[in-house]
Amino acid sequence: MHAASALDILDASILIVDDQESNVQLLQQLLRVAGYTAVSATTRPQDVLALHLQHRYDLILLDLHMPVLDGFGVMEALTEHAGDDYLSVIVLTAQPGHKLRALQAGAKDFISKPFDLVEVKTRIHNMLEVRLLYKKLAGFNKVLEQTVQERTAELRESEARYRSLTELASDWYWEQDEAGGFTKVSGPVLEMLGVPVADSGGGQRSALTGGWNAAERDALRATIAAREPFLDFLLHRVNADGSQQQFRVSGEPMFSPNSRFLGYRGIGVEGVVGPAAPRVE
Repeated sequence: MHAASALDILDASILIVDDQESNVQLLQQLLRVAGYTAVSATTRPQDVLALHLQHRYDLILLDLHMPVLDGFGVMEALTEHAGDDYLSVIVLTAQPGHKLRALQAGAKDFISKPFDLVEVKTRIHNMLEVRLLYKKLAGFNKVLEQTVQERTAELRESEARYRSLTELASDWYWEQDEAGGFTKVSGPVLEMLGVPVADSGGGQRSALTGGWNAAERDALRATIAAREPFLDFLLHRVNADGSQQQFRVSGEPMFSPNSRFLGYRGIGVEGVVGPAAPRVE
């Protein structure tokens, strides 16, 4: 990621917060001479939160010792209500003992009073560079997240189209939920898997007597129960007239984007093989 340009840094928004008008004027003059173009100021610390919520400053220069609400109170309000992932605050203090407490309260840096003009310009420049880089990174992450969401939606749409085409191209199609219940069935899938199906009289008949090869069907059911994918599994059935049918069956487990098992789906293609071979007594 490229570093923030000098122009971006000089255009960054800055708020000066100090109850002493002389300090405010000194910092404003210093920043104007340095080329900063978006400098605001207030001597009322109780207004800082509202101002920041409105303008979202890139940097706040904050005096610690002020009446009504000191700098620690301002930082507490900003941290609690501003919702910034990275709040850029440089505290202004004449008491070295308060620097550690200020950093612990959320300040990113400090400037000592009385002001050393070189130190002031250097710390402000460095802090703004970090802040602008953070904003660029946050923007990049947002674009990346949006791109991932768009690609996920495209994949789901593509999968839906593929599923529709698969159903049209196959003789059978079925889907099962995560508990094994059938949610969609097209063709003699239940008979193939040995699931009892309703007969014309409203009762149930088992697929065990349907002429299916029991060993093949048991192997297929075990593969599905193990949530394993398979391709062109061969199943055979002998019909009442002695003819034999062969089926090629394929299936796969279904998972959510976070890898949670959703169920199973499969297809089958039927082809008539011919008369069954005579049995040798």
